Amino acid sequence: MNHPQPNVIIFFTDQQRWDSTGIHGNPLDLTPNFDRMARQGTHLYNSFTPQPVCGPARSVLQTGLYPTATGCFTNNRPLPPNVKTLAHYFGAAGYDTAYIGKWHLAPGDPVTEPYRGGYKYWLAANILEFTSRAYHTVMFDNDNRPVTLPGYRVDAVVDAAIRYIASRDGSRPFYLMISHVEPHHQNEIDDFTPPRGYRERYTGRWTPPDLAAFGGSVHQYLAGYWGQVKRLDEALGRLLDALVSLQLLENTIVLFTSDHGCHFRTRNREYKRSCHESSIRVPAAIQGPGFNGGGCVEELVSLIDIPPTLLDAAGIPIPPEMQGSSILPLLHGSGTYSGGTGFGGGRSRKEGRRSWPQEVFVQISESQVGRAIRTKRWKYGVTAPQKQPGRDAGSDTYVEEYLYDLEADPYEITNLVGLDSHRELADMLAERLVRRMIEAGEAAPKIIPAERRKSGQRKVLPAEMI
Repeated sequence: MNHPQPNVIIFFTDQQRWDSTGIHGNPLDLTPNFDRMARQGTHLYNSFTPQPVCGPARSVLQTGLYPTATGCFTNNRPLPPNVKTLAHYFGAAGYDTAYIGKWHLAPGDPVTEPYRGGYKYWLAANILEFTSRAYHTVMFDNDNRPVTLPGYRVDAVVDAAIRYIASRDGSRPFYLMISHVEPHHQNEIDDFTPPRGYRERYTGRWTPPDLAAFGGSVHQYLAGYWGQVKRLDEALGRLLDALVSLQLLENTIVLFTSDHGCHFRTRNREYKRSCHESSIRVPAAIQGPGFNGGGCVEELVSLIDIPPTLLDAAGIPIPPEMQGSSILPLLHGSGTYSGGTGFGGGRSRKEGRRSWPQEVFVQISESQVGRAIRTKRWKYGVTAPQKQPGRDAGSDTYVEEYLYDLEADPYEITNLVGLDSHRELADMLAERLVRRMIEAGEAAPKIIPAERRKSGQRKVLPAEMI
């Protein structure tokens, strides 16, 4: 049955680097389904997480609010039951709502009804990598009963999603979130466990330049990681095929993205919890009504922009408290978009691009208490060494920590912070960072400049400070 409103599916992975995809230059043919989706739908070429760790990033995707606004600024901080999520907004608009997979926003397992974010159909685990293994998937249903599913975990989760879609009577549109563990590592054995035979396919193959430069644990784990990415893409293909066979594809929006990236202990002792590209940049593409033929969006987009985008595309008013913006005005083409009721409704794409933020803002409160902005060319970050990571959400004082020229140094090898040649640029970026912190609801902090260093480089010109 076709509805005036589209169905909406989020296909969410965990810890997936943007350059795991072919459309971003990975030569291993890991993601033909994602790549096709990006070319035929809308590719969010520059997509980032506003918090590079599982729980906080998931809170952003559910609410459209920064982690400091919800209180979920580290892992193991439950989403407050009174905070509204996408499930609440879609449900109020007449949608059936369903969640399948990893949640990571509750006090523990099984997740009781007050902590399910308003989702009506539930087959999930709070921390799925703790309740299951690669070939032993255990989640909990609406009645908190454990459900053991066969097969590799990626397949078990997607099979459950396909069964949910196929079992519906079609009387109402649906909003479904499919949330994977992969390509996250299996915590207790510290291994990226791919399907049988997949590790061998990718052993000794291509290594991203930033990982090759720093080493970390990459040579031990990268083949398994690539194998997980491959199986995720195969599962995405099976999901899309199921939508075709159920005659739902043309009226279903499908979003693919991830919560954060993975740097394989090259930037700190962890796999993420860093504001480097390897940790904050994620793959993202959308297909379906309003997005097919949208082209490649090169503006900088954050996970915080996804909730208003999906609501806008479904014709649901965007709540004024959401801190991101709909990306619909950024899609390629001419004229105006009038299918939504929020940021996108009635605004020209040219106007939308002019008013779009020129940087993304990143908060971090685990491994360090820090903040960063990323423009198309520059990465600027500050840290609060006097604050305790995991306890303190932010600080009233920060110290400059790094400055990278992503045009000349895309893998962030050379830190330019403190150089005389870049002092004026750093001051300008500090002002932009403070402005973004204020917009996110934080108090304006003091930023202490890094120790001055003489430079043999020429001074950065005003035209380059974009």
